[in-house]
Amino acid sequence: MKIFSISIVLAPPGSPSTTLSTASDVSSFTFYQRGSVNEFLTFFTKTVVDRTAQGQRQSVQENNHTAHVYNRGGVEQLAAVIVTDQEYPVRPAFSLLTKILDDFTAKVPQSTFSNPSAISFPDIQTYLTKYQDPRQADTVMKVQQELDETKIILHKTIESVLARGERLDNLVERSNALSSQTKMFYKTAKKVCAPVFIVIRSRLTYVVQQNSCCVVM
Repeated sequence: MKIFSISIVLAPPGSPSTTLSTASDVSSFTFYQRGSVNEFLTFFTKTVVDRTAQGQRQSVQENNHTAHVYNRGGVEQLAAVIVTDQEYPVRPAFSLLTKILDDFTAKVPQSTFSNPSAISFPDIQTYLTKYQDPRQADTVMKVQQELDETKIILHKTIESVLARGERLDNLVERSNALSSQTKMFYKTAKKVCAPVFIVIRSRLTYVVQQNSCCVVM
């Protein structure tokens, strides 16, 4: 089980989202892949947040990654996203998202949201390290008993949350936030990934892969 990134995002309705604080762990990738993986994690996070309504929780799967997003909205208009592997359990992920949002709003003044470079929230790195083991979220889960898994929307692929006619490949190609190297890395990784089979078990969706060669969404 692995958390690749955690992000706090300003997500005003009808406007592009802005990342306010983020931390990532790409140590499982080769040195030459890490820059491209970080770029794609940022792109994946923004793509999912921009397509998540306020008050909504959803998990979006893309190859061997899952973006768990909670757009809390409210006065702060904040959302939080955790990108994990497919093995990381859903409930601890969303319990952690709620805790991170509570901590961020308690420590970071809303007046600084317009200037992300001035925001200091080192706790996000602590969360990234501590909660690599989802069992660490047990105490969080006990406090947040109101979290109902049936209210979390699970998507098989990111295409499920895109607007009609949108395709991830096209978004990647048109993105100014991705370097040409990252775009090529995405295309190459997609070609060599083994087929993904979707298995529905109980109320949750699991992805079973024949091969773990996939390295990006």
